Amino acid sequence: MTPAELREFCLGFNAAVEEFPFNPEISVFKVLGKVFALSALDGEPLKVNLKCEPELAVRLRAEHEAIVPGWHMNKRHWNTVTVGGPGALPDAMVRELVEDSYDLVVAGLPKAERLRLDRP
Repeated sequence: MTPAELREFCLGFNAAVEEFPFNPEISVFKVLGKVFALSALDGEPLKVNLKCEPELAVRLRAEHEAIVPGWHMNKRHWNTVTVGGPGALPDAMVRELVEDSYDLVVAGLPKAERLRLDRP
């Protein structure tokens, strides 16, 4: 997955936006003001921080070398996923993890906002 493909995929979700609150190098993808992905899109290798259910996060880290505790994030709820370069995860799995992160964040929103996003 290229940086452009990762950006396009993240922005493909309902109400998703890209912001740069920390610096111009770190893309922060949000839904209704809540972060679901962060990435230095010009990083080598390409990595992205994604929210994850705590039990699943631990299991994924044990099963995949390309998944580690979230860098500069709450390590219980966030993973850093290597997207590009040697040892990277397959694109389909990255897309699934990004969507799971988006869904977790949306699940924490008030019901009216979830319904507006078409994700009850």
